[in-house]
Amino acid sequence: MEDKESTASATWSRMLQGNRRFAEGNPEHPWQDRVTRDSLIHGQHPDAAVIACADSRVPPEIIFDQGLGDLFTVRTAGEVLDDAVIASLEFAIEQLHVSLLVVLGHEGCGAVKAAIDGVDAMAREFDDCDCFHAADAAAHADPESHILHLEAMLAAQDSPIIREVGQSVFEAQQADLETAEDFERAHVARTIELLVERSEVIQRALGEGRLMIAGARYLLTTGKVEVLSF
Repeated sequence: MEDKESTASATWSRMLQGNRRFAEGNPEHPWQDRVTRDSLIHGQHPDAAVIACADSRVPPEIIFDQGLGDLFTVRTAGEVLDDAVIASLEFAIEQLHVSLLVVLGHEGCGAVKAAIDGVDAMAREFDDCDCFHAADAAAHADPESHILHLEAMLAAQDSPIIREVGQSVFEAQQADLETAEDFERAHVARTIELLVERSEVIQRALGEGRLMIAGARYLLTTGKVEVLSF
């Protein structure tokens, strides 16, 4: 257990050192030569798995200044999870034995912005709905009823981005958070919670001390990765 914990911590430290090089404009581009490429033909042994946004400005291997075979990366818009994403991360944990899982959000996330707009539009729609005012004005005005109706509206959305990222935004708003930056951080936290909740493999690896999960947010303006604590 201690070995796995120290390995995960060392891997995370190395990734953050790589990000520091990248942000300062001094990347080493390690392990990208032909010898490394040839050594990976028959197998891979990544040190970490990363679930990150699909945004073209946030490629984990580049912003952490890592090389071929270092990171097992899964990317979706807004780090949205589905069965394929979770199965891919479970493969990295069970078959490739990564000891570190990084959930990486970023500054200026378009998926978060779309979710904010979607949640705000649903709130306006709910507030303007004459049917609620006419049929049950008291229930419409009740805060708990208001929350339940908005959650139901979110769950019924066709877009997984609005549905999933929107739930993170909505919960953050209920906690009196207001800025896009806070919503981005809150979405990383909720994504970690969902990974643990939905995956028995991740639960077991955490319980046995074989896995460490780190939350982070990449800053487009500086190139630095902000480490999040929850």
